[in-house]
Amino acid sequence: MPERRRILVTNALPYANGPIHLGHMVEAVQTDIWCRLQRMRGRECYNVCAEDAHGTPIMLRAEREGITPEELIGRLAEEHLEDYRAFSIHFDDYYTTHSPENRKLVEEIYGRLRDRGSIDRRTVRQFYDPERGMFLPDRFIKGTCPRCGAKDQNGDSCDECGSTYAPADLIDPRSIVTGALPVEKESEHLFLRLSDYEDLLEDWVGDGRLQSEVVNKLREWFDDGLRDWDISRDAPYFGFEIPDAPNKYFYVWVDAPIGYMAAFRRFCDQNGVEFGDFWGPDSDAELYHFIGKDILYFHCLFWPAMLHGGGYRTPSSVFVHGFLTVDGAKMSKSRGTFVMARTYLDHLDPEAFRYYIAAKLSNGLADIDLNLEDFVLRVNSDLVGKVVNIASRCAGFLHRQFDGRLAAALDAPELAAAAAAEAEEIAELYEGRDYNRALRRVIALADRANRYIDERRPWEAARDPERAAEVQAVCTTGLELFRQLVVFLKPVVPAIAGRAESFLRTGPLVWEDVHTPLLDREIGPFEPLLTRVRREQVAAMIAASGEDGTG
Repeated sequence: MPERRRILVTNALPYANGPIHLGHMVEAVQTDIWCRLQRMRGRECYNVCAEDAHGTPIMLRAEREGITPEELIGRLAEEHLEDYRAFSIHFDDYYTTHSPENRKLVEEIYGRLRDRGSIDRRTVRQFYDPERGMFLPDRFIKGTCPRCGAKDQNGDSCDECGSTYAPADLIDPRSIVTGALPVEKESEHLFLRLSDYEDLLEDWVGDGRLQSEVVNKLREWFDDGLRDWDISRDAPYFGFEIPDAPNKYFYVWVDAPIGYMAAFRRFCDQNGVEFGDFWGPDSDAELYHFIGKDILYFHCLFWPAMLHGGGYRTPSSVFVHGFLTVDGAKMSKSRGTFVMARTYLDHLDPEAFRYYIAAKLSNGLADIDLNLEDFVLRVNSDLVGKVVNIASRCAGFLHRQFDGRLAAALDAPELAAAAAAEAEEIAELYEGRDYNRALRRVIALADRANRYIDERRPWEAARDPERAAEVQAVCTTGLELFRQLVVFLKPVVPAIAGRAESFLRTGPLVWEDVHTPLLDREIGPFEPLLTRVRREQVAAMIAASGEDGTG
């Protein structure tokens, strides 16, 4: 019997203000691989996501396009979901933060925080664009970081040193709406008193649930003192109005993580799952968030405090990853390396990207480099040359001489048994998000399988009618080793696995299937499961990404 685990997983919500790029897709792939592994092992595992649909940027873009924010959100949600699906990303529910479920949960959690005395009202001096006639959200102000001196940083956090601060702390601020010099005006705002939850957060951070690099960063913020969090924004603003504060709206970072809950609430309502079993304060389910290191503060300090104060459970863990670089540098529009998901799909197979990124991913915060030359070499060598090649080497003999029928016994059962014996360790590496180490183990098994075929040389035995049984047994063994590789690779390349399942006529493979050889049955004709990546395709993708500067 599989170990009983109930798991809810999310990745960061894409913002409904532009297309999905490969940086987004790294996180989605990492999350999807982990969830697929859980389902293959018989666990109850759900993955939900949503459009992050509020804020001034969406309001202003909709104005420029002459449409409503709701129309903009709807259009981009369709585009985002189409891209995710093309990369075989599976969501049990994909929703939007601009939903009645989310409004209800936001107001409920806010009301509980207020009733606990954790919400303060105070007058702040806030930047205002005199040309546009509006208060400026943090991200619409740029200037020099007050901590490290980096120029052209956002008004709420620095990309260089990771510091968070108030926009008023910026040096030489300017409005990115009009370029005007912002002026300061007074406005009453609402604040979550984060210091009320310092003991809770200290315990939550310190109990071993987080990566050591994450804990070290959080310790720096504890040492500096936890700051109260401004959770309100002034009209005009696209979002949820705060019930007891007219013309004030919840800051997008209040309702965005609650959007995880809202998406799952809708899934529960439609599928008969008990919401409280996963989000209730006494829940024994597992709750994990996959995020990039740039939004660590929000997910590891504000979010647990908001959940606890709102009467819900805190996350089991937050899994943090680094950024995507291309050829060792930040993605760049000028160099054509800021690649949108749709541009990639116009030129290359998404399974190749999934495999290559998995082969680079560890459980740390190091950046993940898409080295374009290595991408071509590794995908062609590993997936095409070592894995798919096994099936193509063996299937033809079985169809030509045995009507596509597998032998009743393996020629080398010890090889299949040795591969099956590695299943638990490979699964544990996936579980620990050490995908690169897991794939090294899998490719080592592929090398072993290819050596076996080279040594047994079925093409020579096929010339001798008296060795027909040997040919059938050797090729059956080769295909069994291939099938085991498909099981191990299925979380990473599910579309290739699906094509292999059709070819082998196995039905959907699960993790335990590595222990039961496929024998004495017919298989389908072999068709190429993946074609080689060509350098010209990669060059065309980069050229297309640089043509208009947007990818």
